[in-house]
Amino acid sequence: MLLRLAYLAVANAFAALRLLPMSNRDKDAEILALRHQITVLERQLGDRRPRFDPPDRAMLAALLHPLPRKMLRRMRLVVRPDTVLRWHRDLVRRRHVAASRRKRPGRPPTVRSIRVLVLRLARENPAWGYRRIHGELAALKIRVAASTVWKILKEAGVDPAPARGATTRSAFLRSQAEAVLALDFFETVTPNGQRQYVLAAIEHGTRRVRILGATPHPTATWVTQAARNLVMDLEDAGAKAKFLIRDRDGKFPVLFDEILVDAGMRVLLTGVRVPRMNAVMERWVRTCRHELLDRTLIWNQRHLLHALREFEQHYNEHRPHRTLDQGAPLRPAPEPITDPDELQRLRVRRHDRLGGILHEYRHAA
Repeated sequence: MLLRLAYLAVANAFAALRLLPMSNRDKDAEILALRHQITVLERQLGDRRPRFDPPDRAMLAALLHPLPRKMLRRMRLVVRPDTVLRWHRDLVRRRHVAASRRKRPGRPPTVRSIRVLVLRLARENPAWGYRRIHGELAALKIRVAASTVWKILKEAGVDPAPARGATTRSAFLRSQAEAVLALDFFETVTPNGQRQYVLAAIEHGTRRVRILGATPHPTATWVTQAARNLVMDLEDAGAKAKFLIRDRDGKFPVLFDEILVDAGMRVLLTGVRVPRMNAVMERWVRTCRHELLDRTLIWNQRHLLHALREFEQHYNEHRPHRTLDQGAPLRPAPEPITDPDELQRLRVRRHDRLGGILHEYRHAA
């Protein structure tokens, strides 16, 4: 279109030069001849309309636009004067759109190495949603939006897990998290049918988990000793828990609460069959089952304790948490990588725990 428009402009410029030496009488004769030719063409076309190419429209609109509307109506034109003016408005609008178009490109695309890493994490960890993958990237010091991770998974056909909204009870517990400690029993069964009871505690503020022990027979003596060990561990770590949440399980003897009260804590009992009153602990038990116990064949008590200790270390030192801004209980969130060259050369290595059940990712040295 631009080439033809340039050609028409040059041709009309030479035509204007040809008119300069002509007299008014010659010009009038040529105008009358052109008007007569237009009349003949209109008679032959009948109801059909002549078709103009975009360059022809632009040239005709540029030549006739300076003339007033009254003069246009007196001229013998193939098209109506209003059509010529509309062509000129379209020409001005296209020029304005071209001048207003953004000169700079939009948001830069995600680095290919990051896309490959996101898909790798999703492939090697089928139970991870986009939030969990986003947390692992933050632990690797790779700064990328959670929505970008979701978009990468969606384009690859990977359905991410839906984000879970916090309840009102959870919001209240977060505001009191620094002083709250939760504790609960959960159980698992070995291949020979023996039932193992695990006692664990979690700090609401730091999300640090402590495995207090596992036994097939949670006697009063065993539970009481676990309470003493918990109190000493909290004192050594400098934790300032003022409230302890537990359910009304009969495995907790009276002496258990007395030991905690002597340590300066107040024991809060949940309602009957209201697990949401101990939601943080229940959520961790689900995580432990989903990421460890449901994927491991526990042979005996010794094997169970070994697996739980490994998971406790993984949970406290590596696994990212949304509540902690993708940091771990014993590891703050690292600073993201800002060097573009370093992002282009990502070298991430996987470290396996428990024979590959748990995956941890670190930058290669």
